[in-house]
Amino acid sequence: MPTDQALLTWMLDSDPALRWQVERDLAHEPRAVWQATRARVPDEGFGAALLAEQDADGQWAGGAFFPADFDFDGPEAAPGAGQPWTATTWSLKSLREWGVAPERLEGTVEKLRAHCTWEYDDLPFWDGEVDACINAWTLAAGAWLGADVTGIAQWFVDHQMDEGGWNCEWVEGSTRASFTSTLNSIEGILSYEQATGGTPELRAARTAGEEYLLRRRLLYRQTTGELFAPWAVRFAYPFRSFYSALHAVDYFRAASLHDGVPPDERIADAVEVIRAARRPDGAWEQERRHPGRVWFEIDVPAGEPSKWLTFHALRALEWWDAAHAGATDGAG
Repeated sequence: MPTDQALLTWMLDSDPALRWQVERDLAHEPRAVWQATRARVPDEGFGAALLAEQDADGQWAGGAFFPADFDFDGPEAAPGAGQPWTATTWSLKSLREWGVAPERLEGTVEKLRAHCTWEYDDLPFWDGEVDACINAWTLAAGAWLGADVTGIAQWFVDHQMDEGGWNCEWVEGSTRASFTSTLNSIEGILSYEQATGGTPELRAARTAGEEYLLRRRLLYRQTTGELFAPWAVRFAYPFRSFYSALHAVDYFRAASLHDGVPPDERIADAVEVIRAARRPDGAWEQERRHPGRVWFEIDVPAGEPSKWLTFHALRALEWWDAAHAGATDGAG
C-alpha cells in the first residue's frame, strides 16, 4: 500500500540525510531527485555537522571506539550510563548510513591507518578487533571508504560459531551465538558484499548467520519459544548497536533485495510486531533514547512520533506487503 501523502510530506520535511531516503524508497522519486538531495548531506545539517567534528588525524573524539577522554573507571562507565557514541566507529557508521559519498572523506583511510588503534591491545584500526560487532562496523566502513579490510572479512568466516551466528563475548568464553551480535555481524558482511562483491565463503557465512535468526523467527528462544528479550519489541532510533524487530526486518529487507529473493516467511511475526506498533496517526513512536554521549541528537525524545522510525517501518511494511499482494488479492 502506498504511503499516505500526509505522512510523506511530514517525513520529507527533514534533514537531507533522511529526506533522500524517503524520496527514493517511499515517494519513489526519479533517481535524479533523490541523488540531488543525497549530494547535499555532506554540506547541510547532520552530515555537515558530523564531518566538522573530525579531528585532523582522521579520528572523531580522539579514539577508535571510545572518546580519548573516556574514563573507564568513572561514572560514564557505570551500568546504565550508556556507550558514548562520538568516537570514530560510530561517526563513520552514521556518515555511511546517511549516504555521504566516500570521496568526501578523502584521506581518512590513510589517516586512520597511521593514527588510530583500538582500545583493545592497541590493534591497528583497519585490522579490526576481537569484538564481532566492532569488526562488522569496521568491515562496512572499510568497504565504503575503500580500505583493505579483507582480513576482517576472513575473521567472520574463522570465528563463526557452530549455531551459525556470532557472539561479541566469545573472547570471554561464550560459546553460544547471540541475536544482537549476529544481526550486527551480518549487517556488516552484507555492506561489504554490496560494496565489493564479497566471496562465496563469506556469503555462506552470512547465509548461516541469517539462518540462525530465521530459525528463531527473529524473536524467540529456540529452546523455549519465548520472546528472547522484552526490548526486542521496542523501537528506538538510531538503532546504534541494539537489536529490535524493526532493526532485524530492516536488515532482511536489504538482504532480500540484494540477493533477489522474496521475503522469508519466518520473519512474519516480527513484521506484525512492527505493524502493531503503529500509532493512530500513522506514525511510529520513539520509545527511548539509548543513553550515552552524542555529538547532537538526530531524532526526537522518547514519547514523540519519529520520522526515522516511521520511515524504516513503512519501508519494511511496503516491501513485505508488496511481496504478499498476490496472495491477498487472490484470497476469498
